This record gives sequence, C-alpha cells and structure tokens, in this order.
Amino acid sequence: MKLRTLLALGLGGAALGLLLVEPSLAQTPAPEAAPAAAAAAPVPNKGDTAWMLLSSVLVLMMTVPGLALFYGGLVRTKNMLSVLTQVFAIASIVCLLWVTYGYSLAFTNGGGLNDFIGGFGKAFLKGVDANSVAATFSNGVVIPEYVYICFQMTFAMITPGLIVGAFAERMKFSALIVFTILWVTLIYFPMAHMVWYWGGPDVFADAAKKLAEATDKAAAQADYDAVLGDAGLLFKWGALDFAGGTVVHINAGIAGLVGCLMLGKRIGYGRDLLAPHSLTMTTIGASLLWVGWFGFNAGSNLEANGTTTLAMINTFVATAAAAVSWLFVEWAAKGKPSLLGMLSGAIAGLVAVTPAAGFAGPMGSIVLGLVAGAACFVMCSTVKNALGYDDSLDVFGVHCVGGILGALATGILVSPDLGGAGIPDYTTKPGELVLGAYDMTAQLITQAKAVGFTILWSGIGSAILYKLVDLTIGLRVTQEEEREGLDIADHGERAYNY
Repeated sequence: MKLRTLLALGLGGAALGLLLVEPSLAQTPAPEAAPAAAAAAPVPNKGDTAWMLLSSVLVLMMTVPGLALFYGGLVRTKNMLSVLTQVFAIASIVCLLWVTYGYSLAFTNGGGLNDFIGGFGKAFLKGVDANSVAATFSNGVVIPEYVYICFQMTFAMITPGLIVGAFAERMKFSALIVFTILWVTLIYFPMAHMVWYWGGPDVFADAAKKLAEATDKAAAQADYDAVLGDAGLLFKWGALDFAGGTVVHINAGIAGLVGCLMLGKRIGYGRDLLAPHSLTMTTIGASLLWVGWFGFNAGSNLEANGTTTLAMINTFVATAAAAVSWLFVEWAAKGKPSLLGMLSGAIAGLVAVTPAAGFAGPMGSIVLGLVAGAACFVMCSTVKNALGYDDSLDVFGVHCVGGILGALATGILVSPDLGGAGIPDYTTKPGELVLGAYDMTAQLITQAKAVGFTILWSGIGSAILYKLVDLTIGLRVTQEEEREGLDIADHGERAYNY
C-alpha cells in the first residue's frame, strides 16, 4: 500500500501505512446548534471509489487465474492440477479469514500489543456498513470502507499463494491448508498491521492543529503523542513500503525458502529433468500478473490522482527494464535468450518496484528494474545452484531478493533530487500536505531495519509453523505419491485427460 508518512517529533523518516479511520474520527458531525460554517464530513468521490473497485478486481486476477497459471505451467504435467487447486483454495480460505478476523487484526488498535497486532474490534466486520469510510492519503478524502476491505483482502489472498511455488510438487494438501491458516494469522496479519496501520492524514492533522492552538501544552502534547503513536511498529520507524515489498514479497519469499529447506528436495532434483510442462500457460499467467499488478501498485494510492499515475508508469517501465535485463544477461551467460528468463525478469521487476511505485520517479524505476533483473537472474541460477536448495519455482530468488532490492532502493529513489516524490508531512501545516525533510543515510538505515525485521519475523515464525504442522499431520507426501503426481495422489483427478 502506499504510505504517506510523517516526519515530525522524532519519527524521523517516512512510513508507509494504511489505517481505516473509525467513523467517529473521520466523520465528526457538528451539533445541531453549530454554526453553519462548520466543516461537513468528507464523503467518498465516485471516481476514487470506481478506481478502487477496479483495482480490487485486478489484484484478484493476479491470484486467480494469474498466479495459478504462472505456477501451474512451471511444474510437471502430473502436478498441474494440484497447483491450480492450492492457489484457488488458499485464495478462498484467506478471503473468509480476512472478513472474520484478519481485517480487524490488521487495521484496528491492539491495545498493549498495538505495535505488533490489532484487536478484534471489527471482527466479523462489526460496525462496518455501506456508509462507513476509510482514510486515503489526502486530507479530506475518503473511500467506502467496504472497498478498502476488499482491496486489502486481495493482498492477503495472494501472499500465501506465492509461497506455494517454493515447495511445489511435494507438500501435502492438508498440510498446506493448515499451514496457510496459521501463517496468515500469525505472520501476515501482524506484518500488515506493523507496516500499514496508522490514523490517516486527517487524524494526524487534527492532532497537530489542536496542539498548536492549545493553552495547556503539556496535555495537548500528550494527546498529540498518543495519536501519532497509534500506529504499527514499522510505520513508527519510518519504513517506506508503497504496495507490499515487506508485507507481501519479502514476507512470502523468506517463508518459501524456509519451507523448501524443511521439506527437502524433490525426488530426482539435480538428476532428472524437472522442466516446466507448459511455458504457454506460464506466459499467460505472467501476462495476467503484469496487468493485475497495476491494481496492486497504482491501486495502493487509494485515490485516482497524480500519484496513482506515477505508480502506474513505474509499473510499466520497471517491469520492462527487468525483463530486458534478465533476457540479455542470460543471453550473455548461457548463449541463448529464453522466454522463461524474460518472464521471470518481468516478475522480478514487478516485485522490486512494488515498494517504490509511488515514491520513485520513472527513470529511477528503470534503473531499479535493470538491477533487479540481473540480480535475480544471478540468484536463481548461480547462487541457487551453488547452494543446492530446491526452491521449485524460485520464490526466494525472485520475490524475497527482488523485494529486498526494492525496499532498500525505495530509500534512495524517493529523493526529490533523483526524481522521487519525496516524503510527505501531514503535521507541519495541518490540513495541507507538504514535503518533509529527507536524509538518505537515515532512510536507508530505516529501510534496512524493516527488511531485517521482516526476514526474522517471517523466517523464524514460518519455521516454527512448518515444524508444528510436520509434527502433527506431516508436511510431505510419500515417495510413491510424489512419483505418481499430486494431481492423482491428493485430488483424484488430472489436469489433462488425453
């Protein structure tokens, strides 16, 4: 999600985040006797609402059919249907978990644990109706809360689906379902809260205005600090993450690496040919991912305005640059350019630009794409082969490594001197958006802290969850089932009947 951040009173740097504004905060109706000049509560703009409805559907398309076809084409014929089933089932289950308690855990105040997780104040969507609104990143601009719930839900639906590629062709379907439920609850929902939970621009501006006008400065300062402190841990650090570099890609990528290491290699890995069965399907899936990613990145601005167009053009050029980069680097290294390499490069570019989409300028995004394509190629070929781990579909090499590059680069490319958008400040001039101070070194340190925290949070947490599932129902199918293929072993049907 795009995060407009605050640089004020020691928060130092910017943070990307997103918190639904409670109706009591976003809409403060004037009493009946109030003067006629009292400001009216903001109402959603139909254009913003329409864009967010479309963006939500585009992100869903990234998962089904985009990710399902992309991954499905990369496995062997006997496992095609299993991958389609896994991705579709994960999306459906997480959809239900999100509206049951996930949204509440991610985007409400968690009391004493608020740095890490929200509460259950909006479990089962309690208190939400068609008139409820959510904050965006502009003062006085809101969108319907239901569309915000749907948009964030699609992020939650795709993230655990990404992990599937790391251990494709060897994990039990029952184990995957149990792991997914545990993982989104204990890893994803807290990460979304830590990065994207905050009060919104109007809440911050109102607090700053009250402090400026207060006669009792000590009490007003305490209230101000409480408002600014009602945010997730990484937001308060000042971490920038426009659309999910940490929350989605590093989070899923490191969980995938841990999973493939704990499950072990596929039978025949390094000896038998384990080639993709349909690069045609993979091309269709990758193309759908690129189209859907415009909802992912440009939709993360929550409005239809200039920053939305910035995120859109960056999603074009970074993707193209990474595809070209991987293509030519592979051509130079192996003697032939491959379709799979170009598609992998495009995904690497999409991943890398995700945290930077609304912060970087187009030229900076091109450079980021060129670096990401080359770096992820080296990671998925030279480094992977040297270390010998079996990340089936290169989830770690593309999503985690690309996400790390993008998260770190965001701290550089946000600089206005490099064509970036700069860091927004909502408190210096309450109600008016201005650019805050920018220190590249300090921002890079903050970005590195966020990356390191995400790796530890997801890596350690995922390892515990994998082990728990393994000790109870077991993670891996039997050798006989793996040789037969998971289509028949797990689902009793085939993707293809000739």
